Amino acid sequence: MAEPHVPQAKPFTVQEGHRRIRSFVLRQGRFTEAQQRAFDELWPRFGLDYTGVPRDFDAAFGRRAPRVVEIGFGNGEALRFAAANDRTHDYIGIEVHAPGVGRLLNGLAADGSDHVRVYHHDAVEVLTNEIADGSLAQVRIYFPDPWHKKRHHKRRLVQPEFARLLVAKLAPGGLLHLATDWEGYAEHMWDVLDATPGIVNRAGPRGHVPRPDWRPQTHFESRGLKLGHGVWDLVYDRD
Repeated sequence: MAEPHVPQAKPFTVQEGHRRIRSFVLRQGRFTEAQQRAFDELWPRFGLDYTGVPRDFDAAFGRRAPRVVEIGFGNGEALRFAAANDRTHDYIGIEVHAPGVGRLLNGLAADGSDHVRVYHHDAVEVLTNEIADGSLAQVRIYFPDPWHKKRHHKRRLVQPEFARLLVAKLAPGGLLHLATDWEGYAEHMWDVLDATPGIVNRAGPRGHVPRPDWRPQTHFESRGLKLGHGVWDLVYDRD
């Protein structure tokens, strides 16, 4: 099969102290014909091409509504569920993994979820350059790569600089919701986020909450639970 023609996510680095780290590691996997058709036919309907300048989301959605961003949505299972069950918010998904983007595009079309827009690009660049400060009702990050080996911890998405960026984009009263099935990463998230000015852990320091109704129990999560993994949902409120 020919190489897929998809909007390209460019590698990006962020400054973290004196160390430069990638905000993601690209693992594309197999790209199916159905996913290729999704990019060819559905990207104009749901996709947002990265431009590097502030985005008029009222124009992109054709309305003004509270906005929820999900970073690293994987195959789109949680984002599709949330959008199908809540049409009062506009949803923005950001993912660099092309097969997952293609799968979500097909799901959104099947559901008629026209209140969702998708970036196939690096989240740090999108947040920094296209999303205005104080403009988001929620940010969601579910099951990011835990990079469980100690020498790889610097590659984890949740780092102090990134946390400060998220806080800047949340509106007062906004919500940051993260989930992980690696206890070590939950500990790392607490270390970073409990110390980040502008947000407060809803469950108290180093606390977590039961899975909220807006996050489905995904196939990935169910598999982990069967293997005996715990799951930690961390919810922070913007003050």
